[in-house]
Amino acid sequence: MSEKPSESSESTARPFQVAALQMVSTPDRERNIAEAGALIAEAARGGAQLVLLPEYFCYMGFKETDKLAIRETPGDGPIQQFLSDTAREHRVWVIGGTLPLKSPEASRVLNTSLVFDPNGQQAARYDKIHLFSFDKGEESFLEARTIYPGSEVRTFEAPFGRVGLSVCYDLRFPEMYRKMGDCALIVVPSAFTYTTGRAHWETLLKARAIENQCYVLAAAQGGKHENGRRTWGHSMLIDPWGEVVAVREEGAGVVAGTIDPQRIASVRQSLPALRHRVID
Repeated sequence: MSEKPSESSESTARPFQVAALQMVSTPDRERNIAEAGALIAEAARGGAQLVLLPEYFCYMGFKETDKLAIRETPGDGPIQQFLSDTAREHRVWVIGGTLPLKSPEASRVLNTSLVFDPNGQQAARYDKIHLFSFDKGEESFLEARTIYPGSEVRTFEAPFGRVGLSVCYDLRFPEMYRKMGDCALIVVPSAFTYTTGRAHWETLLKARAIENQCYVLAAAQGGKHENGRRTWGHSMLIDPWGEVVAVREEGAGVVAGTIDPQRIASVRQSLPALRHRVID
């Protein structure tokens, strides 16, 4: 995990434009990459300096095991090359939702979020820790069958402050976010199901923003997929007071807004909850 930034960095950092990209990914890797590239270009033209892609942006197969066929070795592969090239081309930070990387087990992959800086260099990596399990009626999911869990909480330093990395189901585990330390932004690339998203998505996002007094940027899958799955969407940016800055309910598109360090400082000054913590 990265070192805690100095307190002065929060007050001196300038506003920073960010964007969450919503997609409805398909079982065609090349088609997904092309759409992701077009959305990143659109966000960059709109002034975004950091762009977040959703979980599984590059591939949503017909079967959970389909992702094994496109897994990549860390540092090598067309998905990673795309993320690096696109970040460098548009001179933006790109957080690559998730992509499948080789794990210690041949039958499972790591569900990994990679961060590339505006020079196209990898700046951080996070392997999804919490694996989703849900069984209700005709809906049944068990990520542990095909995904190998990560074990380390990860953050990185952006020009406006610390960014905490998480993925989808991690959102339900607030203790993970406390381990990140003092963040200006938490990102949550996701593929929430329609059922769980309708019930809990916005509530959980607001809770993480309020309790950590920071911005939360969530990029989601949002719509009916070719594999028959339906995802909730509602990609959004939430401010440190828990107010929704921008949202896209369904379909592919860009959700943009500003990370304002002065807003963070104002919320923390008026309600210094983080300083009042007595239980570690």
